[in-house]
Amino acid sequence: MTEVKHNGDPALPRGAAIDIAGLTKVYRTGGKTTVAVDGLTLSIKAGEFFSLLGVNGAGKTTTIKMLSGLSAPTEGDATLGGFSVCKQPLAVRQIIHVSPQNTAVALNLTVKENLELMAGLWGKNGKESRAAADRVIRQMELTKVADDRAKTLSGGWQRRLSIAMALITDPAILFLDEPTLGLDVLARRELWTVISALKGQVTVVLTTHYLEEAEALSDRLGIMVGGKLRALGTVAELCARTGTEKLEDAFVALATEKGGTL
Repeated sequence: MTEVKHNGDPALPRGAAIDIAGLTKVYRTGGKTTVAVDGLTLSIKAGEFFSLLGVNGAGKTTTIKMLSGLSAPTEGDATLGGFSVCKQPLAVRQIIHVSPQNTAVALNLTVKENLELMAGLWGKNGKESRAAADRVIRQMELTKVADDRAKTLSGGWQRRLSIAMALITDPAILFLDEPTLGLDVLARRELWTVISALKGQVTVVLTTHYLEEAEALSDRLGIMVGGKLRALGTVAELCARTGTEKLEDAFVALATEKGGTL
C-alpha cells in the first residue's frame, strides 16, 4: 500500500468524519461466545465533539479499539476520513491518534523533549519537530512547564502533556479515553477548558464515566448498552426523550430501559 501522508495532503480532509456500518465484535473463548459490539451503525460529523457513554462492559472500549485499528471487526466496517478500517488500516492510523486512559509520557524528559520525541517518531526532522512542539505547547497552554521534567508535573499537567503528544501529529481524528480520570475537580475543569478549544479543529471521540464532563464538552452523545447503541442525540434531546432535567438521570433511564431502541 502506498504510504499516506497526513500533513499537506489535500486528499486527507481536516476534521475527517467517521462512518460506522454494522460494526460487530464477537469473542469466542472456551466454547463461550460473547458479543461485545452488536451491529453498531453511527455517523460522526467532521469537527464534531462526540462522547460515547456506557457502563463497564457496554462495548465502548471495544468500539474504540476497532476504530483505531487495534482490533479487527468480526463483521461490518467503518471509514475514518474515507479510509476503511478493514481494507486500509495503515491509512486510518496515519490520520488518527489516541490519548490513552493511562498517561503515556517519558518521565525523565521535559515537556518539550517529550513532544519533540513523539514528533520525531512520526517522521518529522529536527526543525519540524521543534516547530510542532512549540505549536502544541501553545495550543495546550503548556508554556510555563515546557522545560520541566514530566516526573515533576502534577497529574493534571501530565494528562495535558499526554493529550498534547496525541496532537503533535496533527491528527484529523482524536480519541480521548477517560482524559481526566483521577484528577481533582479543579484540574479536571482546567483541562476541560483546554480540551473544549479543540472543537471544530479536529473530530474528537471521548469516552468518559464523568457525565458532567460529557455534558460540558459534547456536541452529541451516544449511549451504548449491551454492545448496542441505545440512544443518540444532544444532552437536551436525551433529557427530553426521558422526561428528565439532568444528563445523569437521562443516562440512568436509558441504560436501564428494557428493550429500548433509538
